Amino acid sequence: MQRIAIIDYGMGNLRSVSKALEHVVPDNTEVLVTSDREKIADSDRILCPGQGAARDCMRQLHETGMDQAVRDAVAGGRPFMGICMGLQVLLTRSEENDGTDCLGIVDGQVRRFADGLTDADSGARLKIPHMGWSRVEQESAHPMWQGIESGARFYFCHSYFVVPDDDGITTGRCVYGHPFTAVIARGNVFACQFHPEKSSRDGLQLLQNFSRWDGRQ
Repeated sequence: MQRIAIIDYGMGNLRSVSKALEHVVPDNTEVLVTSDREKIADSDRILCPGQGAARDCMRQLHETGMDQAVRDAVAGGRPFMGICMGLQVLLTRSEENDGTDCLGIVDGQVRRFADGLTDADSGARLKIPHMGWSRVEQESAHPMWQGIESGARFYFCHSYFVVPDDDGITTGRCVYGHPFTAVIARGNVFACQFHPEKSSRDGLQLLQNFSRWDGRQ
């Protein structure tokens, strides 16, 4: 029996993520939503979702002790997946809320989409937040992409995007007014800006891949 722990720090669409995982994981898998650090430490895979503002997410992570749970999970080498704010909090600092320090596990910044962006094809003005279905082009091969074609569409809802110092960890890129990093992968970490739990077949495939991924690239 393997266990996938979904980190509960008081923010994030936990029910949707857990239900989506339960739908696709092997029969010998327990999906556990928890804020118990011991249970997280004993889990085979750890997933950190999130939504909302950076300052609120970081405050909740610190107050619940889940900031250390994330650090321990990443350092421990077990497969780790971040979703939406679960990606952004891994970076060094976010521009949101007049500047918010994040976990600093991945060197880089989180920046806001500029006002006045336009679609390259139609010239139409783009709204912020970036909300809806967009294509993600795979920048590099990764076991988490198994069964998913480059250019597959995923569901996004965000006003900020990550800019890692090392662009080489970008394994998925999207275009919204300009290209931006939509997925990073480094060692045992795979984190995406979009919501796989809301992304139909390809999103479910990604979650299924996570349930089988051994944390290696």
